[in-house]
Amino acid sequence: MYKLAIVVPCYKEEEVLEICSEALRGVLNDLAAKGKITEDSFVMFVNDGSKDRTWELIESEHAKHPVQVKGVNLAGNVGHQYALTAGLLVAKDMCDISISIDADLQDDVAVIEDMVDAYYAGNDIVYGVRNDRSTDTFFKRATAQGFYKFMEVMGVKTVYNHADFRLMSKRALEHFSKFKESNLFLRGMMPLIGYNTTSVYYSRKERVAGESKYPLKKMLALAFNGITSFSVKPISLILGLGVAIIALSVLAAAYSLIVHFMGNTVPGWTSLMLSIWLLGGLQLFAIGLVGMYIGKIYMEVKERPRYNIEKILN
Repeated sequence: MYKLAIVVPCYKEEEVLEICSEALRGVLNDLAAKGKITEDSFVMFVNDGSKDRTWELIESEHAKHPVQVKGVNLAGNVGHQYALTAGLLVAKDMCDISISIDADLQDDVAVIEDMVDAYYAGNDIVYGVRNDRSTDTFFKRATAQGFYKFMEVMGVKTVYNHADFRLMSKRALEHFSKFKESNLFLRGMMPLIGYNTTSVYYSRKERVAGESKYPLKKMLALAFNGITSFSVKPISLILGLGVAIIALSVLAAAYSLIVHFMGNTVPGWTSLMLSIWLLGGLQLFAIGLVGMYIGKIYMEVKERPRYNIEKILN
């Protein structure tokens, strides 16, 4: 049998934390009773600098269930990807396999057993993939699915409809710990690890309680970070756009000459101003995009710590 750690990043999850703890402890008890994991398997909650009672509730759950519930308190809010990474790297030396899941329980905890079975079948990474998003609003569903398709077009390798609900073996975690970059996009990093992988499928549920911590603004930021961290295709697109504009400029020059020699001279103030604004905008966009890449290089070379762990409940 293997020791399982379920890592749960939390940000302002006081409304759902106790419900989540009870549900995940139930899963651990069930799997332990079936002889699939050890009885000292545990849930590790990672408090991402929450300003509500999240950490207080984690301490309370740990006090009531010291073996099954552990906690990591980050000194400040660093974001979902960093908080999850902190939990995984702390759990790495305490378990044989890990499963990451969000506290809102929209991911189906019933398929955790399927993930463990897939691990026993020889897979080091098992992706939880949503095959039904009927509980999402149309806007949420359309933007989420558009996100995965756009990432694919931009050359970022991800698993379609997979977020951060996944199982990782100890050796997969060990290899993941060697990724030192500051700009984290875990959905794109996992396929780079290699090893045997598979997927389990489930229907996405409604949030148990509380509000989503991933509004459209954060989703767009995550998408942009993923693209610029894993792909140089946007720069290639700018090069192609520049070539296309040059070609159009040549055609426009030829048209202007033909009109001139035909004696149909047209005042060019409007077209000139439009051209200046268009090209100026494209130049600023291109400079800004290249600047984002340079900014990421700047952040990486400073090698600052990605997070600060204030306290561990173990």
